[in-house]
This record gives sequence, C-alpha cells and structure tokens, in this order.
Amino acid sequence: MRPAFFFGYGSLVNRHTHRYDAAHAASVRGWRRAWRYTPDRQVAYLTAVRDADCRIDGLVAHVPGGNWAALDLREHAYERLNVTADVTHPGDPLAEVAIYAIAPERLHLPDADHPVLLSYVDVVVQGYLHVYGAAGAERFFDTTTGWNAPIRDDRANPQYPRAQRLSDAERAVVDAALARLDCTVLA
Repeated sequence: MRPAFFFGYGSLVNRHTHRYDAAHAASVRGWRRAWRYTPDRQVAYLTAVRDADCRIDGLVAHVPGGNWAALDLREHAYERLNVTADVTHPGDPLAEVAIYAIAPERLHLPDADHPVLLSYVDVVVQGYLHVYGAAGAERFFDTTTGWNAPIRDDRANPQYPRAQRLSDAERAVVDAALARLDCTVLA
C-alpha cells in the first residue's frame, strides 16, 4: 500500500494542536490560503483555494496507519483532495499527499456574523514562527487572502478549540502583521 500523508497549512502547522510526530516542513504549489466560512461553522476558517501563481508553506504528516477516518473527522467541513504532484517534501517521493479544502460552492466571505477568531490566527502564526521563523510567518500573511474580514479578539476567552498561549514576542508578531494589513479587530 502506498504511504499516505496530508498537507497542513493552518493550525496543523502548529505542532501543539496535534500528535502527528512525523510532521515535516513542506510546500504546495498552485494553492493559496483564504479566510472563509461555511454554513457548517459560525466563524471563518482557513481554506486552501487554487491559485496557479502561488506556493504556500505548511507541514506534511503521515496519516497514522493510512487510516483517514480520524483526520477526516477533524477536518469535517473540508473535502480531501489529492495534491501529490504539487507538494515538495522530504518524505517518501512515492507517497500520496492530500490537502483539505472547503468546496468552492460552500465558500462565503467572512462578515461581522462570521468573523475570523484572533485565537485561531494566533495558533497558526505561532506554528509558522516555530517551523519557518519570522520570514515564514510573514509569508503566511502574504499568501493568505481575506484579511479584510472582521477579526474577533477572543484572546481573553479563546473560542478556538485548539487555542494556545502565545509569548509576548509571538503576540507582537501577530499584532504587527494585522496592523500592517490594516485589519479590523473587534473587541
């Protein structure tokens, strides 16, 4: 059986949000991250959208036992798509690699009723800082669309289920990038 891997480009880059031990830095071409919401969720989440001119960083991790069921459950609002030919990673070159993306017909732009959670942004950026450093965190912001979405500041009472505590320096990176992008952060 061909080994199976998944490509994580959001919270899965933060190794504190999962137990996939064999996760490695990787990139995928032809995709961009975007903030969107679906009828399945009250708030906006990251999704991958096709963009021939973009390459995004992330992690690839082995699907334990080749069994997709647990990962499909975690990513229940997404479709699993094969990106084997588009991923660059240090693992088995014959491995099958999948990415999770919300179906295009189910995508909606975030709004005041469906905002991005700051605790979610924090988790993702913390992961990029740990794996790719400051330059990687900056690439995350630059290769993600939808920063015009309202962002709910829920740091004091995180709504994101895999929220993590950030250091002052990590919070400063997030806050500076959101200011640079002229994001609207709601109390």
